Amino acid sequence: MSKILDEKLKKKSSEELHLWALRHTAEHVLHTALQNIYPSMKKAMGPATDEGYYHDFDLDVKVSDSDFPKIEKEMKRIIDLNLPMIQEFVGEKEARKIFKNNPYKLEWVDQIKSRREKFSLYKIGDIDCDLCSGPHVKSTGEVKAFKLLKVAGAYWHGDEKNKMLTRIYGTCFPTKEELDIYLWQQEEAKKRDHRVLGKKLDLFVIDENIGKGLPLLTPKGAIIRKQILDYEYQLEHQNGFLHVVTPHIARSELYKKTGHWQHYKEVMYESFGIDGDEYVLKPMNCPHHYMIYKSKPRSYRDLPIRLTEPGTCYRFEKTGELSGLIRVRALTIDDSHILMREDQIEDEFKTCIKMVSEMFRVLGLKNYYVRLSLPDPSDAVKYIADADVWKAAKDKLEKIVKDNHLPYKIAKGEASFYGPKLDYMVKDSIGREWQMSTLQLDLFMGKRLNLTYIDSNGEEKHPVILHRGLTGSIERTLAILIEHYAGKFPLWLSPVQISLIPIADRHLDQANKIYKLLFDENIRVEIDQRSESMQAKIRDATLQKVPYMGIIGDNEVQKSNIKDQKQEELYISIRNLGGQNLGQMTVARLLELLKTEIEKKL
Repeated sequence: MSKILDEKLKKKSSEELHLWALRHTAEHVLHTALQNIYPSMKKAMGPATDEGYYHDFDLDVKVSDSDFPKIEKEMKRIIDLNLPMIQEFVGEKEARKIFKNNPYKLEWVDQIKSRREKFSLYKIGDIDCDLCSGPHVKSTGEVKAFKLLKVAGAYWHGDEKNKMLTRIYGTCFPTKEELDIYLWQQEEAKKRDHRVLGKKLDLFVIDENIGKGLPLLTPKGAIIRKQILDYEYQLEHQNGFLHVVTPHIARSELYKKTGHWQHYKEVMYESFGIDGDEYVLKPMNCPHHYMIYKSKPRSYRDLPIRLTEPGTCYRFEKTGELSGLIRVRALTIDDSHILMREDQIEDEFKTCIKMVSEMFRVLGLKNYYVRLSLPDPSDAVKYIADADVWKAAKDKLEKIVKDNHLPYKIAKGEASFYGPKLDYMVKDSIGREWQMSTLQLDLFMGKRLNLTYIDSNGEEKHPVILHRGLTGSIERTLAILIEHYAGKFPLWLSPVQISLIPIADRHLDQANKIYKLLFDENIRVEIDQRSESMQAKIRDATLQKVPYMGIIGDNEVQKSNIKDQKQEELYISIRNLGGQNLGQMTVARLLELLKTEIEKKL
């Protein structure tokens, strides 16, 4: 088994391992079915994945999703035979003999030999044999609910210099109900894809002239971003956080001192020179905040000091991993660093836990749990070496999780190099899981950077640090919310809160007066002045997911005292995005309705 797969499997629970084995077996059933249908096919590789499985193969005949029914039928036949999955170990010579006509498998033989691993084979009864180290379930009969999903091209080893192979993706679950939920999620996800909705709703742009992974927020996208950050600012101000602003670059030497250079180098951009010094784009905000703390003497009475900033950081992501706003190269992190005494740890975590809970409430993300991310003892090189400090941090975080009644799961190998953390795992409206907020306990960095304060006995001490990301990356948060709401944002976040629709040109005068009254009360309002029918304007406002539409026609004009231009004297008919007619009302009543909904963040 390759080291990468071995490491991945070690982090999985027993339930996850069973699902992985089930999917791996389903993949073997797939390539066996393909071999039966296309005898000239050459198997390349086919792993299980977190979403299902896939298989790469070399075949001169084109295979498309129209072939799925016959492939699935053959898979079902093999499953119904309930054939055992049998592991055997052979020598190199025997392995080369078995796969002598398959150059892809012979290449795997070479790799296994170079890693000095055993040559493991898995057989499906006596009808198929493949070079594989597992894991698998006991027999094909355990594969109950499966589905082939799509066909794609894939270069061997992902290298475009190699031959293009055919790749078939599929998935598998223990029950049909779970499979049906997954397939529904996939269809729903297509409708909610933030990259598609982002373009339709004019929220963000990714332009090749700027570069991949560098999103540009349009005026509408910037409004949503600002509303989120404004609320965060309010929440932070109420809880004693101090806002700072730091530059986008720093001397490389700083990151060498913190350890980020050694542990984070693969995601940092190349350094560059200024006046003989080496600088780098910042991959995180932490070191900048530490230098603000270090800029003057601190007393134990000053602590905790809560520094916060929505700071833009730059991290290298491979082109193939970039995805709209989910994975970007320039990300704004709503980052805070609380420097405190050890006796303040639990209270500061409690405050941050309440802030995260409140943030999720207003964002409509109510279903979440905490992942207690710990180090992997077998991979000590990834972490600062001090077993006693790590244990103390782990014990403290576990106590905090239990004392605050947070549902949690333990995940080994997911800790930061300087400390364990609480990662908030959030489920969206269609049940998909996202990692968002993070609370990290750092017992190392204060000492490493010689950050100090004077305690009550006049002695010099090092503060401990709580790294807090309130939602995580703002860009990622935007993507999650676009998909969570399918573009139908709550009123407080919506870029346009109400669209005024004059039925004819003679109604424009009243529409403009209403526009000014709403605008002056900080309502985000627009007028559709196009020479289109009322139905066309309503349809377009609906497609743009505008929460409210205000219709102005002869009835509204006749009922209004247009000369006074007062909220109480001007009438408008209101309908909402759901198509509900709320009837005719004054602008004063409309403002009361809108402001209540905005204030409550419903």
